Amino acid sequence: MMKTAVVTAGTGGIGLETALGLAAAGLAVTVVGRDAERGARAVERINATRPAHPGRFLSADLASLDQVRALAARIAAEHAASGEPLTVLVNNVGAMFAERADLGGIEASFVVNHLSPYLLTELLLPTLTAGAPSRIVNVTSGAVGAANRVFDAVEPPGGYYGFHWYGRAKLANLAYTLDLARRLDGTGVSVFAADPGGAATDMTRGTLIDPKIVSPALRLLWPLVRRKFERSTSGPASVAARSSITAATDHALTGRTGLVIGPQARPVAPFRAAADRRIAEAVRLLSETHAPVAARADA
Repeated sequence: MMKTAVVTAGTGGIGLETALGLAAAGLAVTVVGRDAERGARAVERINATRPAHPGRFLSADLASLDQVRALAARIAAEHAASGEPLTVLVNNVGAMFAERADLGGIEASFVVNHLSPYLLTELLLPTLTAGAPSRIVNVTSGAVGAANRVFDAVEPPGGYYGFHWYGRAKLANLAYTLDLARRLDGTGVSVFAADPGGAATDMTRGTLIDPKIVSPALRLLWPLVRRKFERSTSGPASVAARSSITAATDHALTGRTGLVIGPQARPVAPFRAAADRRIAEAVRLLSETHAPVAARADA
């Protein structure tokens, strides 16, 4: 039976390299993105490698939770109709915002980096469970170390600093990932976080120049920190994708779950705060409130 994979933000950068790796491993890969032209080019690149199964593109703006719902419904319906299992879901979508922005009334970084992949995953859990053994891979970031760890609300107290808010949203998603692994233990659905380390991508080019993306306490040191960060994000996306490809396909991980696969494509210890059950519980409540899996009747 054909094995299938969905890769969000899969039309370029780390996502496309991940899709290429999964296609090379024999999976039928669907890449998700906003831009149809980029999607067509991504599918062309996948198919140029002569994979066992042709790639395809689905259009969705994952900054919109309504479009996340529509995407999940389409994928679930297709798999129910075809009987083919959904083998791998890679939540690669992510974004850093230099200025504070709202998406549907919710702060943008939290939507894109956590609520969107959270909702897509939760909506596809029945499909992934039906297709077990299957895997969920959530792409994390070293920026979790710069995160405010208070999750009483979507927005932390204090001013908006894009780098820290990005790290906080990624921390929320990492805590969710480890908690989800505990929830699904024994179901045949394995859950992993993949830390790509760094790569030169659209997100890292230019965003880090403005010192206002970090708190005032860090701004004097930011030129030094930024140069170090930029050096670490100067490698090719194909190398950064190794952690996601390993998490999605490595047979040595069969039957294992709740691991963080690091930049060297090996399991590493998770960031300590992400394993805190209190943080996981706070993130769960925020997620259920702002991205309910069951759509509200008045929606």
